[in-house]
Amino acid sequence: MDRSTQRILVVNPNSNEAVTRGIDAALAPLRFSDGPQIECTTLAEGPFGIESQADYEGVALPLARLVATDNRASAFVIACYSDPGLHVCREATDRPVLGIAECGVLTALSRGERFGVIAILDGSIRRHLRALRQATLTGRLAGERALGMSVAETVSGEATLDRMTAVGAALRDEDGADVVVMGCAGMAAHRTRLQERLGIPVIDPTQAAVTMALGAVALAA
Repeated sequence: MDRSTQRILVVNPNSNEAVTRGIDAALAPLRFSDGPQIECTTLAEGPFGIESQADYEGVALPLARLVATDNRASAFVIACYSDPGLHVCREATDRPVLGIAECGVLTALSRGERFGVIAILDGSIRRHLRALRQATLTGRLAGERALGMSVAETVSGEATLDRMTAVGAALRDEDGADVVVMGCAGMAAHRTRLQERLGIPVIDPTQAAVTMALGAVALAA
């Protein structure tokens, strides 16, 4: 099969196009001339940022409709760290559907003994912890700390990187994390510089999910 005809659709469930552009740029190293196409799209029905339980619940069915009606994608990635709609989307298709939180944590487990998560808001941590408890992974969690920023604020700016550095350092030095997961797709542009500053692996969960999607698509062909 010509892999260049295969397509991985990465869906940003919020309607902030700047987040989608940041995700798209972060995925550049995973694009190959003879590999599957990696296409990033924005869910028009989504809120500007998924920052509450209501935001999380509200995008599940629109995501499922998108997955069910897209007949060109070989795999889907839901690019929000809370993995909204993940299970209903998996019911809507027989193609792989990957959530970035699940993939980001699984990748972190392969890079260190205990992982820390940088969240955007305190409210996000509650959602993330519920998912980790269901997956019985809280024993490997060193800690999760919030930036106190909106999704939009995480996209750009030196102040954002400085704040992420401070929170990442606290996860490393105070909580004992030896690998850090960025808990929002909007943080994608900061991974390389944050890793340089912290001196430990930093996982961009969207990169992690697309890497797994590439493997799933390649091995299914």
